[in-house]
Amino acid sequence: MAVYFHNQEIDFILPEKNKISNWIEEVIFLENFFIGDINLIFTGKEYLLKINQKYLSHDYHTDVITFDYNIEKIISGDIFISVETVFENAKIYKKNKKEEMLRIIIHGILHLLNYKDKDKKDKIIMKEKEDLYIKFFEKNLSF
Repeated sequence: MAVYFHNQEIDFILPEKNKISNWIEEVIFLENFFIGDINLIFTGKEYLLKINQKYLSHDYHTDVITFDYNIEKIISGDIFISVETVFENAKIYKKNKKEEMLRIIIHGILHLLNYKDKDKKDKIIMKEKEDLYIKFFEKNLSF
């Protein structure tokens, strides 16, 4: 069981994949779960829009979509990430690309861990968890 990295219709190289894999595994362990197979799929804005339309009936761009294949305490799933949207959001929120990418990766993992972000209370909890787990990650990646 592991974290796998893929590209779909985009050329993108995520630095320090082993470090990110270890971080994800540690977060899952800290949340009292076990890691299954997790696919991080980096893609373009339009590709993710098509997934959003086809599978979620949403007609808008987003930065991340998570498909949960968990079996009890074993965390597995596909996390699709629009690199273009993540980098656009970094500019909007005045964050560096590295921090925004880490936030989106952990956001997808938190969804696999059953955290929600539909209402105000859930969004606060999600943001607190993102901040906590980003602090665990030594920030020395360069995009």
